[in-house]
Amino acid sequence: QVQLVESGGGLVQPGGSLRLPCAASGGISSFARMGWYRRAPGKQRDLVAVISGDGSTNYASFVKVRFTISRDNAKNTVYLQMNSLKPEDKANYYCNAYWIAMGNDYNYWGQGTQVTVSS
Repeated sequence: QVQLVESGGGLVQPGGSLRLPCAASGGISSFARMGWYRRAPGKQRDLVAVISGDGSTNYASFVKVRFTISRDNAKNTVYLQMNSLKPEDKANYYCNAYWIAMGNDYNYWGQGTQVTVSS
Protein backbone atom coordinates (compact mmCIF):
# COMPACT_ATOMS: atom_id res chain seq x y z
CA GLN A 1 0.00 0.00 0.00
CA VAL A 2 1.62 3.23 -1.16
CA GLN A 3 1.63 5.99 1.43
CA LEU A 4 2.86 9.55 1.31
CA VAL A 5 3.14 11.38 4.62
CA GLU A 6 3.89 15.09 4.68
CA SER A 7 5.14 16.99 7.69
CA GLY A 8 6.93 20.21 8.57
CA GLY A 9 4.07 22.64 8.10
CA GLY A 10 3.21 25.34 10.59
CA LEU A 11 3.13 29.04 11.24
CA VAL A 12 6.05 31.17 10.07
CA GLN A 13 6.62 34.90 9.77
CA PRO A 14 6.99 36.57 6.38
CA GLY A 15 10.55 36.14 5.16
CA GLY A 16 10.97 32.95 7.15
CA SER A 17 11.72 29.41 6.04
CA LEU A 18 10.22 25.95 6.35
CA ARG A 19 11.26 22.55 5.09
CA LEU A 20 8.55 20.07 4.22
CA PRO A 21 9.53 16.38 4.10
CA CYS A 22 7.34 13.82 2.37
CA ALA A 23 8.05 10.26 3.46
CA ALA A 24 7.07 7.63 0.92
CA SER A 25 6.46 3.96 1.60
CA GLY A 26 4.82 0.94 0.08
CA GLY A 27 6.71 0.36 -3.12
CA ILE A 28 6.97 3.67 -4.91
CA SER A 29 9.05 3.38 -8.03
CA SER A 30 12.49 4.98 -7.89
CA PHE A 31 11.57 6.42 -11.28
CA ALA A 32 8.50 8.15 -9.91
CA ARG A 33 8.08 11.82 -10.54
CA MET A 34 7.62 13.34 -7.10
CA GLY A 35 5.96 16.66 -6.66
CA TRP A 36 4.62 19.26 -4.30
CA TYR A 37 1.31 20.98 -4.94
CA ARG A 38 -0.63 23.48 -2.91
CA ARG A 39 -4.19 24.61 -2.46
CA ALA A 40 -4.93 27.99 -0.96
CA PRO A 41 -8.38 28.61 0.61
CA GLY A 42 -10.98 28.98 -2.11
CA LYS A 43 -8.54 28.26 -4.92
CA GLN A 44 -7.62 25.32 -7.11
CA ARG A 45 -4.67 23.07 -6.45
CA ASP A 46 -1.52 24.37 -8.11
CA LEU A 47 1.77 22.74 -8.98
CA VAL A 48 4.63 24.06 -6.85
CA ALA A 49 7.58 21.90 -7.89
CA VAL A 50 8.34 18.45 -9.29
CA ILE A 51 11.45 16.30 -9.42
CA SER A 52 11.86 13.37 -11.77
CA GLY A 53 13.63 10.11 -11.13
CA ASP A 54 16.71 11.44 -12.90
CA GLY A 55 16.79 14.48 -10.63
CA SER A 56 15.55 17.03 -13.11
CA THR A 57 13.30 19.67 -11.58
CA ASN A 58 10.58 22.06 -12.60
CA TYR A 59 9.08 24.92 -10.61
CA ALA A 60 6.06 27.15 -10.74
CA SER A 61 7.04 30.68 -11.67
CA PHE A 62 5.77 32.04 -8.37
CA VAL A 63 8.26 29.99 -6.32
CA LYS A 64 11.36 29.96 -8.52
CA VAL A 65 14.54 30.86 -6.61
CA ARG A 66 12.67 30.83 -3.26
CA PHE A 67 11.79 27.11 -3.13
CA THR A 68 13.93 24.04 -3.76
CA ILE A 69 12.74 20.48 -4.26
CA SER A 70 15.06 17.55 -3.62
CA ARG A 71 14.84 13.83 -3.07
CA ASP A 72 16.75 11.27 -1.04
CA ASN A 73 16.05 7.92 -2.64
CA ALA A 74 17.84 6.05 0.14
CA LYS A 75 15.37 7.49 2.64
CA ASN A 76 12.40 7.47 0.23
CA THR A 77 11.84 11.10 1.09
CA VAL A 78 11.21 14.22 -0.95
CA TYR A 79 11.83 17.65 0.49
CA LEU A 80 10.52 21.11 -0.26
CA GLN A 81 12.75 23.83 1.14
CA MET A 82 10.82 27.07 1.26
CA ASN A 83 12.65 30.33 1.84
CA SER A 84 11.57 33.98 1.80
CA LEU A 85 8.00 32.94 2.53
CA LYS A 86 5.22 35.36 1.73
CA PRO A 87 1.66 35.60 3.12
CA GLU A 88 0.39 34.42 -0.27
CA ASP A 89 2.27 31.14 0.22
CA LYS A 90 -0.30 30.20 2.85
CA ALA A 91 -1.92 26.94 1.70
CA ASN A 92 -2.23 23.23 2.27
CA TYR A 93 0.79 21.58 0.68
CA TYR A 94 0.40 18.13 -0.81
CA CYS A 95 2.96 15.55 -1.87
CA ASN A 96 2.40 13.57 -5.06
CA ALA A 97 3.98 10.52 -6.63
CA TYR A 98 3.36 9.59 -10.25
CA TRP A 99 4.78 6.97 -12.54
CA ILE A 100 3.87 4.67 -15.40
CA ALA A 101 4.65 0.97 -15.32
CA MET A 102 3.52 -1.87 -17.56
CA GLY A 103 1.15 0.52 -19.28
CA ASN A 104 -0.55 1.57 -16.04
CA ASP A 105 -0.60 5.00 -14.43
CA TYR A 106 0.11 5.24 -10.72
CA ASN A 107 -0.83 8.49 -9.01
CA TYR A 108 -0.78 8.96 -5.24
CA TRP A 109 -1.37 11.88 -2.87
CA GLY A 110 -0.55 12.59 0.73
CA GLN A 111 -3.01 14.09 3.19
CA GLY A 112 -1.37 17.51 3.15
CA THR A 113 0.34 19.80 5.61
CA GLN A 114 -0.79 23.33 6.40
CA VAL A 115 1.56 26.27 5.94
CA THR A 116 0.58 29.67 7.32
CA VAL A 117 2.69 32.78 6.74
CA SER A 118 1.71 35.61 9.02
CA SER A 119 3.20 38.15 11.38
